[in-house]
Amino acid sequence: MSIQKFSLSAIQKVRQYIKNTLLLPDSEQQPQSSFTTGSDDLPEPESLDDLSGLFTFGGVTDADEGAIQVRDQWFVSTVNPAAALLKLPGLSLKSGFRLVSYLYRSEDSGVGVVWAIPEDLSSTAQLEKALVNSTSLSQIPKPVGALPSFMEAIEGDRSPVSFVIASIFRRELQEFGALGQRRTWSHHQLVSAPPSEVNWQWRGNPPKDLAPKVKLLGEDQAAVEFFTCCDHPSLLLYRHIDQYSVDHYKPQSLDQSVAIAQK
Repeated sequence: MSIQKFSLSAIQKVRQYIKNTLLLPDSEQQPQSSFTTGSDDLPEPESLDDLSGLFTFGGVTDADEGAIQVRDQWFVSTVNPAAALLKLPGLSLKSGFRLVSYLYRSEDSGVGVVWAIPEDLSSTAQLEKALVNSTSLSQIPKPVGALPSFMEAIEGDRSPVSFVIASIFRRELQEFGALGQRRTWSHHQLVSAPPSEVNWQWRGNPPKDLAPKVKLLGEDQAAVEFFTCCDHPSLLLYRHIDQYSVDHYKPQSLDQSVAIAQK
């Protein structure tokens, strides 16, 4: 059994890189009914070269063209959620699968959903079939052949870095397309120590070390631990633990508040 720690800055930059690849084109950000064309260059994350050799990234691919968007309806997004996997070390998409995404936009809110499906079922015509019975926000479109979790289509080299990246990747994709009050993970900021300007009330004994870390448990299993500070609806400190079993990257997760800011 061994433990590997990661610098907070490295994990923050990985998170920002993933967020950048998931940026929506303007035509999908807010409700509209017009058709737009063209492409937007996704911004490069800053200073990726200073990760002390832990990660090696290339450039970011261009965004896809805009798409028709209709308010108060689900539609197929042009964003490829698997784009980040092309540049992240240790993880990849299983052969024969594709990640696809849907969005719902209303006047003051929005959500998204990501699915993993076989490539031969990923045509636009196939994806749009799932929209027929998805006429409200609560009726989430699920295309034919979709796996229960998109993480079931993720594979990797079982290295410590692959597990910590998988934990961030999963949470970012779960927040894909969320706007307004639908956003939760976006309110979490990665930390390696409790913010010192806050008087914290701990729920139990304070953890001794808040650095992001991976514990290898043997038999190709691992546990990831990291901490965040969440500012909504109140200021809380969270501990996140992901347990990875043999041969897959779909974890059992625990997200638990460990301290609250005293007023």
